[in-house]
Amino acid sequence: MKRHLIGIGGVGMSALATALLRLGDVVTGQDRTLGTKNIRFLESLGVKVSGDDGSLIDSTTDEVIVSTAIEETNPGLVKAKELGIKVTHRAAALSKALESYKLVAVVGTCGKSTVTAMLGHILDEAGLDPMCVNGANVPGWEGAVRFGKGAYAVAEVDESDKSLVAFRPYAAIVTNASADHYSKEEMDEVFDAFIKDCPGPVIDARGETYRPQDYNLQNASLAIRMAVKLGVDEAKAKGAMETFRGVERRLQKYSDRVYDDYAHNPEKLRSMIETLKEKAKKGLCVIWRPHGYAPLRKMMEALAEMFNETMRPQDKLLLLPVYDAGGTTDRSVNSSDLIARIEGVGPRCRCTLVKDLDEAYENVKANKQDFDVVVTAGARDPGLPDLAKRIGEL
Repeated sequence: MKRHLIGIGGVGMSALATALLRLGDVVTGQDRTLGTKNIRFLESLGVKVSGDDGSLIDSTTDEVIVSTAIEETNPGLVKAKELGIKVTHRAAALSKALESYKLVAVVGTCGKSTVTAMLGHILDEAGLDPMCVNGANVPGWEGAVRFGKGAYAVAEVDESDKSLVAFRPYAAIVTNASADHYSKEEMDEVFDAFIKDCPGPVIDARGETYRPQDYNLQNASLAIRMAVKLGVDEAKAKGAMETFRGVERRLQKYSDRVYDDYAHNPEKLRSMIETLKEKAKKGLCVIWRPHGYAPLRKMMEALAEMFNETMRPQDKLLLLPVYDAGGTTDRSVNSSDLIARIEGVGPRCRCTLVKDLDEAYENVKANKQDFDVVVTAGARDPGLPDLAKRIGEL
């Protein structure tokens, strides 16, 4: 099959592209932004990628794969419909690709990528040769994918657009549920329905409580417990965690005092900040970019409260403008509105609006003596890890 992915540079779509390629398909793609790490990796595997123009779609293309973020006016989607080519949502395509495996799906508001990577690593160390498709790149894998021919597949399943209904997993882990893309009540309903008919083991951790800074202990516990339910010896499962190398952009360390994290909602940011505060007695500098206008609008009040509750007088928030991925989205809010809300909630959090990554770098450089730890955080923006690397070299 020849499949074309629109928005192929995103971590979810690039992971699907890698999986499809390893499963024997011919893969092409398009993206608004070329030259990123994910696209360079796909091109190194032989995947042809064009700009966001549909130029690689032709009569030999069997299927075009899209995510919910792709607009009806996208040139590739328009061309696919003109040519009568089948259009499939990313979730349905991934579900179909993994149908020959016993799928262990990892869902939840936070921790999915880390738990998926941990469980995949344990099953690999146990000799079960799992197929793994993650929502974040993992050291030692092909980006976010580990190709395996064993009985099991482990996959991070995204709840952001409720497309997880496309999957029929054998087993499942629910890491937690909180307000993010939807209210907590809506998320609980979605997760309840998702796990209801699983024929294999289910671990539902929504009732479990941990300190915010202990979240990786919970992630490891979930992965180990599921591995044991799948037949792995408990001692072997725990031993495998000693060689686990982590996940990219999940509190990834760039130097003794610089980290980068994918945190993009109040709960993830709270966990990140509480963890790093223990290392930053003198002060913590958080450089954060909201990943979208709609999420910022929805989470505005919760974000303001979270920053004021977690940031100490010696800490500082450098707030970047919303990451703009293009399209016709409503741009009537931005980071300046969040600063106004933070200042309205309370005076504790010191925050400064910076116009771009370079200004953030210069701000840290000029004030680096004030902080024990600096962290860049946010989803989507590929420049954030690069900024962490630059700061780590100061």
